[in-house]
Amino acid sequence: MSSADTHCPYCALQCAMTVTHQGETTVTGRDFPTNRGGLCAKGWTSAELLASPQRLRMPLLRQPDGSLAETTWDEALDAVAQAFRETRATHGPDANAIFGGGGLTNEKAYQLGKFARVALGTSRIDYNGRFCMSSAAAASNRAFGMDRGLPFPVTDLDDAATILLLGSNVAATMPPFLAHLAGARAAGGLIVVDPRRSATARLTEDGAGTHLQAAPGTDLPLLLGLTHIAIADGLADRVYAEERTSGFDALRRSVAPWWPERTASVTGVPVADLRATARRLAAGRAFILTGRGVEQHVDGTATATAAINLALVLGLVGREGSGYGTLTGQGNGQGGREHGQKADQLPGYRSIRDPDARRHVAGVWGVDPDEIPDAGIPATALLGELGGPVKTLLVAGSNVVVSAPDVEAVRARLNALDTLIVCDFFLSETAELADIVLPVLQWAEEEGTMTSLEGRVIRRRRALPGPQGARSELWIMAEIARRLGAASTWSIDPADVFDELARASEGGIADYSGLSHALLDTGVEAYWPYRSSGTPRPFAERFAHADGRARLVPVEATPPSPTDRGADLTLTTGRYLQQYQSGTQTRRVTELHNARPEARLEIHPATASRLGIRDGILVAVSNDRGTVRARASVTTDIRLDTVFLPFHYPDDECANRLTEAIVDPTSAMPEFKRTRVRVEAIPDAVTPATPPVAAAPVVVAEHPGVAPVLVGVAGGAAPGASLASATPPSGPSSSTASSSTASSSTASSRTEEETHV
Repeated sequence: MSSADTHCPYCALQCAMTVTHQGETTVTGRDFPTNRGGLCAKGWTSAELLASPQRLRMPLLRQPDGSLAETTWDEALDAVAQAFRETRATHGPDANAIFGGGGLTNEKAYQLGKFARVALGTSRIDYNGRFCMSSAAAASNRAFGMDRGLPFPVTDLDDAATILLLGSNVAATMPPFLAHLAGARAAGGLIVVDPRRSATARLTEDGAGTHLQAAPGTDLPLLLGLTHIAIADGLADRVYAEERTSGFDALRRSVAPWWPERTASVTGVPVADLRATARRLAAGRAFILTGRGVEQHVDGTATATAAINLALVLGLVGREGSGYGTLTGQGNGQGGREHGQKADQLPGYRSIRDPDARRHVAGVWGVDPDEIPDAGIPATALLGELGGPVKTLLVAGSNVVVSAPDVEAVRARLNALDTLIVCDFFLSETAELADIVLPVLQWAEEEGTMTSLEGRVIRRRRALPGPQGARSELWIMAEIARRLGAASTWSIDPADVFDELARASEGGIADYSGLSHALLDTGVEAYWPYRSSGTPRPFAERFAHADGRARLVPVEATPPSPTDRGADLTLTTGRYLQQYQSGTQTRRVTELHNARPEARLEIHPATASRLGIRDGILVAVSNDRGTVRARASVTTDIRLDTVFLPFHYPDDECANRLTEAIVDPTSAMPEFKRTRVRVEAIPDAVTPATPPVAAAPVVVAEHPGVAPVLVGVAGGAAPGASLASATPPSGPSSSTASSSTASSSTASSRTEEETHV
């Protein structure tokens, strides 16, 4: 028997779990500040992936007849090295490109950035975190001089009287996080901004808080209006602003046009709710949290900045018991953006154009600083170069054929490449297009580190061997580098790679230099920056700018111009509780798939009636870029002018067939949350489908003196139920990799649309 204490393979909450392998592989929740022993449906069922018959076990090579066939590692890696070598010789180093992922360990993310710049000599590297965290990162760096998702431990939220949550449906994305909202709910202070009455928005019912159902894309005016009220009504902390910030007067002038009545007319949020929200936030023990719903816009950086401005005006940031934070999504979304996957960064969150940073990192790598390429281009622009300037692409930890904006254009560009190489543990939709597919290890089969949404560096530990034939990306990069005759050293030992990462990050914003696998194995609380120690609250005494002050940065709201002819509804996209990101993993878990087997379009009854749409029929959602087929879910949980699609599904159900490859000018974040579409019934497709079946509910949130918050596998709650925390959806306290969990999915028929929290 083998056993390891590790963390969940999904979101950045990084819930602690123990993985045990003895013929079968089982998962049990483990006590940890973020999850307190509980797991969501995805965590409980994560072991099933490890023994999936769909696992890739040998490299695949595209054959002359167009098929993919198994080959040896030597043949596959020789082909990869030859493609990189010939591409560089013919077209130059920037014709080779790398696209990484926010789920890679710190070690692999670091080595991938080094591989691009040293082994390939290319500037063309970026990653899918550009679709996730870049706007919040840009805003935090500009305001605070540092981008750490939560600059406080998540447990600080437990005693909050007020939490303003914008653009995040945490009941679906990270259910154990709900435990930390229980105190605010008990105080009547949970305020959720969302155009949908999501499972999280429903947590505000029965006196627990307020749902501000703002129109899609109006979060920026809403925040400007709240800041106007805070200043005009004397709620601002002027002493704090004077002592700890700069730019207050310019900010005050910039929000002057956003008086309450104007803000209400633009957002649809009543004036009384605006004033009540501002007063609650100013009353103390308050937090402002943002998520992708406000950041995945062309004005996402401005919106995140406006949220920070409001928090600073009220004196919330850097004080214990209050604050501002952004909820990192991907498992290593924080660490993945710190150590070299981004086009303009070197390890330690250093700028690649900083001469001192280049010299330091070059010294660690053993190369000349002038050999490190200049800054590259961000993800959407990089994908736009495929088949043009970029001829060969390596994808590691991403499924861009589902997750990128305007995916049909991306698919065409992938097909135009000379060579596409994909590292994955399943044959994802992107891997299906590849010329060479390299099978890699999964989370419980490898050693490494991750960095959670709190900026806490944690250990990922190996619990069982991977399938014969699969290899770590560290080994793959080392073998390709050897074949290319690359300079530097290329260890395949994650502990050694981490030690090199620590040296490379020394002196940077994200300094890991005092950390090692051995130290992390002692259980130390390791929040970066960590040289000899770390702190969960880096802004307690000063901000990371040279003068120690935070910057209040004025921003403006400019309504976007519609770009799609004849489209009269606004599409917003998001997640289901049972699915994760592009669904490469969760769509292969029996219980999760059975609960959410298809994409459903949420549409308001009045809108549906106008368009001749009945609940359960198939509809076509279209604009100038493409068409998606989905089954209609007619619900009052959505605004009349808005429709919703999940983004986890491929092919005809892929929501990103509709999204546009336009980006925020500061962060290069694509516009995912506000797309104009047409919706119409598909002729002869009028038979309603059987509703999806959900597994039994799970207690995921407890707080002393507060009734448990209950969220099921489908995101709902059973009123009056009394369950023990950390009970898995199937009943037992573990999930098993070697047997189907489908039987447990019949425990409840309550869907997310039918069930209230």
